[in-house]
Amino acid sequence: MLDHELLNGLDQALPELIELRRHLHAHPELSGEEHQTAALVAGELRACGWRVQEGVGRTGVVAEAGPLDGPTVGLRVDMDALPVEERTGLSFASTRQGVMHACGHDLHTCIGLGVARLLGAREELPFRVRLLFQPAEELAQGAVWMRDAGATDGLNALFGVHVVPNLPGGSVGIRRGCLTAAAGELEIQIQGEGGHGARPHQAVDAIWLAARVVTELQQAISRRLDALQPVVISFGRVEGGRAFNVIADRVRLLGTVRCLDLDLHGRLPAWIDNTVQAICRSGGGEAEVSYRCIAPPVHNDPGLTDLMEGRAVQLLGRDQVLPVDLPSLGAEDFAELLRDVPGTMLRLGVAGPDGCAPLHHGRFQLDERALGVGIQVLTATLLEWMEVQSV
Repeated sequence: MLDHELLNGLDQALPELIELRRHLHAHPELSGEEHQTAALVAGELRACGWRVQEGVGRTGVVAEAGPLDGPTVGLRVDMDALPVEERTGLSFASTRQGVMHACGHDLHTCIGLGVARLLGAREELPFRVRLLFQPAEELAQGAVWMRDAGATDGLNALFGVHVVPNLPGGSVGIRRGCLTAAAGELEIQIQGEGGHGARPHQAVDAIWLAARVVTELQQAISRRLDALQPVVISFGRVEGGRAFNVIADRVRLLGTVRCLDLDLHGRLPAWIDNTVQAICRSGGGEAEVSYRCIAPPVHNDPGLTDLMEGRAVQLLGRDQVLPVDLPSLGAEDFAELLRDVPGTMLRLGVAGPDGCAPLHHGRFQLDERALGVGIQVLTATLLEWMEVQSV
């Protein structure tokens, strides 16, 4: 159980952890480049008495405390920032142009360090605890890197956390089962035939075909797929053309695909390919479709979620522990770690009195009250898991 001594330790540690979070916010690092962040994390963990391994999954950090054998429980937090220009006006705003912690990973990192401080202050732990400080979540690659490096080996349970701007600071969100969507990266190369802008009938306009692909794919979703199984296809990049008066012979589309049903997600690449080929052939062109799976869905283990919810209610009160009624179509590579071990992810409210901008937005500004809430709930959950194993 989370005793008064640990709560007092959190009260003492919070001011320093808030300053640490602000330092990380001012010095963000992109996915796979978290060298200074990882060095800071490793130093803090060693100061708390944890056994630390650096360079796990490239720039990841793994720390352990407790016995060297027996059951092991883990906590995963991520460290990377985004290529987003900050527009918050904060005194500790990003000092790196075009790079920002616009998804709360600076807070996640400090939650992990706060948990490390509270657990490290205990004389002994009955079971082993492993903390995973993960790089490159925003590329949906860091979890795979760490998994391949053995970060999940021997784990019996794994917990995670992610901030959400639609829940108020001071609250947490709980959901069993599917939490986030399966996601994929889509690339479509459209081949036409160039020509003079004044004589389109003598060419095959790749830009026209690309426009049809973007619009007709959306229409096909609503008419050729089951409306009860939501699918989202969004294109974020279009490349093509060389001059204002030359019909483009080639266009490249980059996009993302999201789906909650894993079986349907497996069928989508072939469906998209067939649909795109038909559209392009009808206009005299050709297409090459490439698809890469980014992450499977996150599935929150019901038993571990029950355990976490119970501790959250005891700490925060029932009115601050809110049900998450619907899964998110966002992706989370925490799912890659759950291929090996059961786990669950906590939703952490960060909206202030005036609300909160969306994740990945240049004005995203979280309520720092969430730091203490996340540390309390996750520390208590890890201790509760160990207590259950002792019975």
